[in-house]
Amino acid sequence: MHAPAPPASWTLDQFFAGARACIPVAISVAAYGIVWGVLAKQAGLSLFEVALMSGLVFAGSAQFVALDLWTATPASLPIGPLILAALIVNLRYLLLTATLRPLFRSNEMPRGTAMMWLVTDENWAMTVGEMAKGRGTPAFLLGGGVLAWCCWMASTVSGRLLGSIIDDPTTYGLDFAFTATFLALLLGMWKGRGDLIPWLVAAIAAIAAARLIEGSWYILIGGIAGSLAGAVAERMRVRADQS
Repeated sequence: MHAPAPPASWTLDQFFAGARACIPVAISVAAYGIVWGVLAKQAGLSLFEVALMSGLVFAGSAQFVALDLWTATPASLPIGPLILAALIVNLRYLLLTATLRPLFRSNEMPRGTAMMWLVTDENWAMTVGEMAKGRGTPAFLLGGGVLAWCCWMASTVSGRLLGSIIDDPTTYGLDFAFTATFLALLLGMWKGRGDLIPWLVAAIAAIAAARLIEGSWYILIGGIAGSLAGAVAERMRVRADQS
């Protein structure tokens, strides 16, 4: 008895299947996007800047970090720290996208590399789940990514427009939206007790840096310290398993 043949890599059916699978995710993306758009208005970003950042960067967590570093004066905008912060926040995608390599044939690598720009945590997880069942395809990944991108663009622009008609954000509790969003992201990333050490190290380093160094360097210092602590803890865990 022969195993069922895997679906074709590039078909509209697979594209729409990926989009349908990501509809629940799109609702969550839209909620975060509206909050980010409102906060972007408070940070002084124009409608064009909001659309440009969301369209080109397309990284929710990195864009939230960027807002905390944003300044209304272009000359004082910390470009270096902004880039470094986005790099640290998105380093996980080096590992996530590497697991998608089996989706693409050798002659599809240029197209596959370009598609990695549309990878999110959610459509990556759904695609990997499909791959485990022998059904994952590039078109499935693309469908989820395109839907997420469209929702992110529409919601961030809508949030920016909504922010223009809100005179006092504190009236609606939006002054706490940035903190609340990061707490939600943080809880969603919790994988178990192994995360405790890098989180504590990052928190302590960030608090210490905020007290000792002016500006927003505490974001970068906390991120780097936590990443290093996580790498060391993982290395120690692997060695313990091997011994």
